[in-house]
Amino acid sequence: MAAILPPVTEGNRRAILAAFLANLGISVAKFVAFLATGSASMLAESVHSVADTGNQGLLFLGAARARRAPDAEHPFGYGHERYFWAFVVALVLFSLGAIFSAGEGIAKLRNPHPLDSPGWAIGVLLAAIILESWSFNTARREANKVRGGRSWWGFMRHAKSPELPVVLAEDLGALIGLVLALLGVSLAATTGDSRYDAMASIGIGVLLGVIAVVLAVEMKSLLIGESAGPKHLTEIRSAIETTPRVLRLIHLRTLHLGPDELLVAGKVEMEASLEFAQVAAVINAIEANVRARAPMAAMIYIEPDIHLTQPRPPDAAPTRAT
Repeated sequence: MAAILPPVTEGNRRAILAAFLANLGISVAKFVAFLATGSASMLAESVHSVADTGNQGLLFLGAARARRAPDAEHPFGYGHERYFWAFVVALVLFSLGAIFSAGEGIAKLRNPHPLDSPGWAIGVLLAAIILESWSFNTARREANKVRGGRSWWGFMRHAKSPELPVVLAEDLGALIGLVLALLGVSLAATTGDSRYDAMASIGIGVLLGVIAVVLAVEMKSLLIGESAGPKHLTEIRSAIETTPRVLRLIHLRTLHLGPDELLVAGKVEMEASLEFAQVAAVINAIEANVRARAPMAAMIYIEPDIHLTQPRPPDAAPTRAT
C-alpha cells in the first residue's frame, strides 16, 4: 500500500491557527465592549467570535482523530472524521451564531434602549476588522496554492479538504458581520435610535444562517462519499488502460476515504491467454501505475473480468460483467 498523505497540510494548519488566534482575541474584546455598551449587535458578534474560536478547535480535533490508523472496526481508516467535525462546525454556526444573533436582535427591537459608550464598540469593531482581515488573507493565500484555475465558488463547492473552505467561509462571514455591526452601532449612536443596532444583530444572524446552510450541504456531500475529481479520474483511467496486457477498462469506481485518500475499484479485461500468475502480475503492475500517477490512491482493488460485446437476452443467466 502506498504511503498515505498527511491528514492536514501545513497550509491548512496555518489558516486554522490564524483564524483561531484572531477569533480568540476578538471574542474577548467584543465581550468587553458589549459589557460597556449593551449593544445587541456587539453581543451577537461576541457569540459569533466565540463560536468561530470553538469551530477552529473542532477542525483541529477532526484532523487529530483522522490520523488514527485503520483497525478491525474501521478498516478504511478515519479520514471521514474531518468531514464529520466540519459538519459539526456548520451546526455550531447555525445554533450558537445564527439563532442567538437573530433572537437577540429581535428582543432588542421589541425593547430598545440607548447604547452606552458607543465609542468602545466602534473602536473594538475597527480593531476586529483588522485582525479578521489578517486571518482571511492567510486563508486566501493558502487556498490560492491549491485551487488552481477554479473560481472561488468552484473551489468552495468541489474542494475535498474541508478546512480551507470552512475557514474562508467563516472569515468572510465574520468580516461582513463586523461591517454590519459597525454600521448598526454607528447609526444608533448618530441617530439615538438603538433599533439600528438591533437590525444589525438580526442581519448578522441571517448571514450566519446562510453560511451554516452552505457549509452543511457541502459537508453532507463529502460525508455521503464523493468520487475523485476529473483530473484524478483521468490519471487513474490512463494508468490502468496503458498497463501492458490490459485490453480495456470495463468500469471504474472511486471514493474519497478522506481528503487525501482514495479508494479505487475497477473491472479490467486482460489478454485471454494469461495464466493465473500472469493475471496477478498484471494487477500488481496496474496498482503500481495508478499509485505513480495518483499517489492519493491508498487502496486499490482490481477485478479481472470479460467485456460483453453483445447484449444478453432477457432470460439469460446473470453474469458478473457489466
